[in-house]
Amino acid sequence: MATNTDTPRKTVSLPMPTILTPAPADAPGLSDKFGRQATDLRISLIDKCNLRCTYCMPADGLAWLPKSKLLTLEEISRIVRIGVRDLGIRELRLTGGEPLVRVDLAQIIAAVRAEHPELPISLTTNGVGLAKKAAALAEAGLTRINVSLDTLHAETFAKLTRRDHIDSVFAGIDAALAANLAPVKINAVLMRGINDEQAPELLAWALERGLELRFIEQMPLDADHVWRKDNMVTAADLRAYLETRFRLSPDTKPRDGAPAERFLVSTLEDPETILGAVGIIASVSEPFCSDCKRTRITAEGKVMSCLFSKEETDLSALLRDGSDDAAISERWRAAMWGKPRAHGMDHAGLGSKDFVQSERSMSAIGG
Repeated sequence: MATNTDTPRKTVSLPMPTILTPAPADAPGLSDKFGRQATDLRISLIDKCNLRCTYCMPADGLAWLPKSKLLTLEEISRIVRIGVRDLGIRELRLTGGEPLVRVDLAQIIAAVRAEHPELPISLTTNGVGLAKKAAALAEAGLTRINVSLDTLHAETFAKLTRRDHIDSVFAGIDAALAANLAPVKINAVLMRGINDEQAPELLAWALERGLELRFIEQMPLDADHVWRKDNMVTAADLRAYLETRFRLSPDTKPRDGAPAERFLVSTLEDPETILGAVGIIASVSEPFCSDCKRTRITAEGKVMSCLFSKEETDLSALLRDGSDDAAISERWRAAMWGKPRAHGMDHAGLGSKDFVQSERSMSAIGG
């Protein structure tokens, strides 16, 4: 298991607990007051990461959770069991931090798969060390994988991640393809003046390898709190970059709550031949909150109904004090019933005057 030798930057102050309003008895599953129902469960396995991406973490690292605070294999299995059996969960994504840092990752996947043979289980990873683990994860029951890669160039990679591991990521992607963890998706964040003009090159590389690239707008989830809306690369900017080399046609398939708007890709010279697809997750400039179907559990067992929630609801105490499944289910339902309309507020507006950035960075929340 990777260890952190950096000096922690600071202790994160967590939101104060709030009084929950129980979800109505006739509200299905993990419903909220705005008519949405969460069916996509995302569980962070660990907050620790072996990269220091500038849009996520400070160079000096964070104060990692002690192992005793992390959800155990048994607790993760129980949460998934309650979600699938009682609350309408239909898909599971395992995240971090960096989930490959968990030494029992394959065992977690195998335990969930044994109970839920048909449940789609995906993993989001930075790919460092994946080459050695991809086959075992597939054998344990992992369905597919998302790998974060923002550039094809070693110098740019080192500038963005503060680490020199790009060859390990490339090897991990090849191993995921060999293990048939398909579709293998690539997540990329563009930073103005650093890798934004590399977008067409990255897409061409992904198409040649049968990978589905998904560009993600930079969100205000950086630990250094230097994000500025007026300096981010928007979805419109991205489309303009890509259309210098490719033709993008909106995919007509229903989006069904997926965060990415999907486009079919062809060349300018041959617009009829579809080479593949690209997704754009425009959480800031073109928000999709009205169709959100996600519920998040942090590495220490707190429900975050929205990625930008100011409030968190603890399940770990119930998991560890002998409470039954019904009690856990009702607290989880109450947490989701209180889900904000958008971006942690009563309206969409990342970067608006009334938006307050969370103290938690993305690594502490779980993607």
